Amino acid sequence: MKRVNAILTHPLYRKYYRRLEVLERGRIFCRHQMTHLLDVARIAYIRSLEENLKLDKEIIYAAALLHDIGKSLQYEDKIPHETAGEKMASEILNSLPENCAFSESEKERILTAIRGHRKLRDNPELLERLLYESDKASRTCFACPSRTECNWSEDKKNKEIYL
Repeated sequence: MKRVNAILTHPLYRKYYRRLEVLERGRIFCRHQMTHLLDVARIAYIRSLEENLKLDKEIIYAAALLHDIGKSLQYEDKIPHETAGEKMASEILNSLPENCAFSESEKERILTAIRGHRKLRDNPELLERLLYESDKASRTCFACPSRTECNWSEDKKNKEIYL
């Protein structure tokens, strides 16, 4: 997990992540902190194994850890976080040390997954679909203390555990 840890310790990742922590402090609804990011990664990896998708674990984790990195720009500048996140993730992935770099095709798969994690398009790439579904499956609406105040439609809320 050398490449994933290089993302976690990257100065831009730390900067964007800390900014998001500040902006979500006191938020009563779903937060986009490490617990959520790792839940998405773990669900995606389990599903990849169960479905025999043969996706690289580090690529799954990289996409999951980066998928909400653009949230701060959504809050502050009203830029959709999948759009901002794709750009921010690209900056991070393109500036990793050489011994921790992802290939161009790996970076493209990660960025495509980040771009598509909010709304599933027709014929999504494998990682894109997996990230989308795992992000949704990670939500614990059934146990959320703020569920009655949430403005998500009832059909979007997870009312039971599923994978």
